[in-house]
Amino acid sequence: MNKVIRILVQVAIIHIFFFAAIGVKAFLPIPLPTTIVGLLLLFFALLVKLVKIEWVEEGGRWLMAELLLFFIPSAVGIVNYNELAGVQGFFIVLIIAISTIIVLGVTALLIEKWEVNQS
Repeated sequence: MNKVIRILVQVAIIHIFFFAAIGVKAFLPIPLPTTIVGLLLLFFALLVKLVKIEWVEEGGRWLMAELLLFFIPSAVGIVNYNELAGVQGFFIVLIIAISTIIVLGVTALLIEKWEVNQS
């Protein structure tokens, strides 16, 4: 039971940054989604050691483990469109695969450069 409460508290801390991002977006015209602004706020709080990684690590891992559940409704909704199963569906899957590979590659390059600069 103690672990469940710890995870819930950590998820609540993560949500505090999301709610702070809502406040930031209300005052500043930032052209980013609120969730990204919240993640950036959390990132900077971790960088300046305002928040310790131990305070959000288990909650973040739990959210990542349950991420698939957030995509099930949209995946089920696609079944309603038969035309997506044909040629259009093939091209959509191809575009998703190519863009995923590009994102993974750019992320790997950035992390590699980051690690080289940190050494």
